[in-house]
Amino acid sequence: MGNVTLRTVAEQAGVSVSTVSNAYNKPDQLSAQVRDRVLETAKRLGYAGPNPAARSLRSQRAGAIGLLFTEQLSYAFSDPYSVGMLAGLAEVAEEFRTGLLLIPLEHYDPSHPEDAEPSAETMRQAVVDAVVAYCVDADHPARLIAMERGLTVASTIDIDDDRQKYVLIDEAGAAASLGGLLRDLGHRRVGVIVDSRMDDVEPRTRPRVVRPEDEAQLFVDSRIRLDGLRESLGPDVEVTPVFAGHNSTEAGAAAAAYLLDHRDRPTAIACISDVLALGARDAIRQRGLEVGRDVSLTGFDDIPRAAEVGLTTVRQPIHEKGRLLGRMVLDPDFEPRRVVLPTELVVRSSTAPAPH
Repeated sequence: MGNVTLRTVAEQAGVSVSTVSNAYNKPDQLSAQVRDRVLETAKRLGYAGPNPAARSLRSQRAGAIGLLFTEQLSYAFSDPYSVGMLAGLAEVAEEFRTGLLLIPLEHYDPSHPEDAEPSAETMRQAVVDAVVAYCVDADHPARLIAMERGLTVASTIDIDDDRQKYVLIDEAGAAASLGGLLRDLGHRRVGVIVDSRMDDVEPRTRPRVVRPEDEAQLFVDSRIRLDGLRESLGPDVEVTPVFAGHNSTEAGAAAAAYLLDHRDRPTAIACISDVLALGARDAIRQRGLEVGRDVSLTGFDDIPRAAEVGLTTVRQPIHEKGRLLGRMVLDPDFEPRRVVLPTELVVRSSTAPAPH
């Protein structure tokens, strides 16, 4: 359809222009039935809602970019990886005198799409010129609405969509380098600790084995890394993935305890992040075991603490990833639409040949 306006939606829905405006700006003034009819009509016509920048600034520029992520707001300031990437992104935003709006989202479960409606509404109202999607699923409504609004979107996960830009690493290949190391060291029982978005996983009390039907609940990068580890370890290695819940040292310790307290404990534990690995390290030592000698341990990211404790991990350029994401959405002269950054396997004292 051509240029769809508020008036177009109003005529098709059989309501006034002000009612359509209220459906987006003052939903509490409408009944749920009327608002649903307006939004369904708008969706059918391809209308993503009023441009927030147009409403607030005559220049049509908001002077800010949004960072979308499916975690609590405090996570952006507590997770070392997030802090490093955010620092790189903020550095470029400062250079372009642009603000940075953090937009935490609800997780998207296709079987319960209504749960993500608050996130979708947040994205409709967000006064931003562009969006960085940090580990946000491809079909998340907030990501789709950002594109419907015509905003530039740069993503940290690979999606087959030419409307977006990408700053990536080879997640599967990097994880495979860890799996190959453990296989060559003779490990035949490997536990894998993954973070998840499952609300029913309590990291301090109820870690459990990841079943095949549960894997859709993993964060997209966790799922790819788990697949890379499995493939590189090969069919002769017993791989036991365990939900850790939220990405924290407490969750990593609880998941490692679950693995270590079984009779046939693994000889190696691979963690999807360094933060989880630091928690697993605590659990190993609390049981009188030595990291490396009794149980090998790996992480992912190479945050500063990893080197201090001798953690074998995958190094990725966290700060540079943030800088490139900022360039992609702010610098009109930045041409690449897809950048794959290098990673490096960093072998330290936390890994050793499997004990006999």
